[in-house]
Amino acid sequence: WLKATVGSSATPPPPLITSCGSSTAPQEQAEREMDIDLLNPDAREERSKHKLKRMIQSPNSFFMDVKCPGCLQITTVYSHAQTVVLCGNCNQMLCQTTGGLARLTEGCSFRKKVE
Repeated sequence: WLKATVGSSATPPPPLITSCGSSTAPQEQAEREMDIDLLNPDAREERSKHKLKRMIQSPNSFFMDVKCPGCLQITTVYSHAQTVVLCGNCNQMLCQTTGGLARLTEGCSFRKKVE
């Protein structure tokens, strides 16, 4: 490696690693614990994550049945609708667009559609 010159105090090189394993003993590895349980994430934290960063990717959008407050007819509406949705019978506005989720009109009730 390095040749020490006369009168200099060169430090010897570090020893070469000959084993392929880690330097910690098995007992030390067993004593370490994770701060987060990766197999069972908290549902609240998963919901707040981006749809692609979740453990199991899932969309934020859904279809819903909206009941018209006037004629009580049920209409299927997309949660992120980009147009105003009107009732088929009485032409009352059921939801209006926003930047993301559609805003339901007051008096309209809804439920998420099950697949």
